[in-house]
Amino acid sequence: MRHSLYEPEHEEFRAMVRAWAEKTVLPFHGQWEKDGIVPRDVWLSGGTQGLLGMDVDEQYGGGGVRDFRYNAVIDEEMTRIGASGVGFGLHNDVVGPYLRDLATDEQKQRWLPGFTRGELITAIAMTEPGAGSDLQGIQTSARKDGDGWVLSGSKTFITNGINADLVVVVARTDPEAAGSKGISLLVVERDMPGFSRGRNLDKVGLKAQDTAELFFDEVRVPAENLLGTENGGFYHLMENLPQERLSIAVGAVASAETVLAHTREYVTGRKAFGRPVSSFQNTRFVLAELHTETTIARTFVDECVRQLNTGELTAVDASMAKYWTTELQNKVADRCLQLHGGYGYMDEYPVSKAWRDARVQSIYGGTNEIMKEIIGRSLGL
Repeated sequence: MRHSLYEPEHEEFRAMVRAWAEKTVLPFHGQWEKDGIVPRDVWLSGGTQGLLGMDVDEQYGGGGVRDFRYNAVIDEEMTRIGASGVGFGLHNDVVGPYLRDLATDEQKQRWLPGFTRGELITAIAMTEPGAGSDLQGIQTSARKDGDGWVLSGSKTFITNGINADLVVVVARTDPEAAGSKGISLLVVERDMPGFSRGRNLDKVGLKAQDTAELFFDEVRVPAENLLGTENGGFYHLMENLPQERLSIAVGAVASAETVLAHTREYVTGRKAFGRPVSSFQNTRFVLAELHTETTIARTFVDECVRQLNTGELTAVDASMAKYWTTELQNKVADRCLQLHGGYGYMDEYPVSKAWRDARVQSIYGGTNEIMKEIIGRSLGL
């Protein structure tokens, strides 16, 4: 099926991203997997290349173009080469909109130039040891003190957690407010006293992605680091979660497409019982099924990207995209690993890494059970 999401300018951008990634990322990613972190130099290189803050105003060093297709190109190209450790997607797709849309002029002057240059790596801290998808259950709190806030609590599973210079922290600022009310977004900077990081967490997949525990021990956050409106943090989160979930879906489809391409090549060259594995009916049927479902997923996600650009993407449709594509990504990785036989279980074959990296996709960004709950409620159930 012919896909029409991208214009020539996006494909030109893709060629540039691909050339940069194959030179700067691909040869070294295996070592970064062993190290558990991507060097900061990669961020600086990405900033120089114009891969950070494409939708940030040009006066702050960004691309000045609000078109999520450019973000999607980066997400797809990183997925294509298995560069699951490079946290540009979290930086651009998730944190970027908070700074772009909620920051004051003074905050933009302080943060966005470093954001676009790769000097200021960002993270967002929602999840806690006792609160994951249930954001209303967060315990991290901040009390007013003079002209600022005193922040206490902890977060876990934070992407870019070790490298981050600036962390958007979701905290309860009104202990009397019920449920989703009384939550604010406070920006914590690297050297603030009382802010510390725990270990770089050892995960099943995404080995090169620095994922950390963060601790806030009476951290004094100045009033000018409140992002958005006081006690309006939950609303800000709900506004931005559809783009985060769409970003996950874009990567999921790209991963499924990449794994299918690798598997098609493998079964064509691999022989069993004296003939290519691709000649067996089971192989053809499995790949036909996965190719069909991936094509359908791509078509839906492309439409979601179009609707995000026009401001029409709903939370329900973003939830559908995130749920369906991540389940499919796991299915594709698992079925394709099976077609590789024992070799699929070996690290030297890309399908094994894709299988490990896929598992978390149905968990973060809101578990798929939460996605189904959102969809179900939209049906009046």
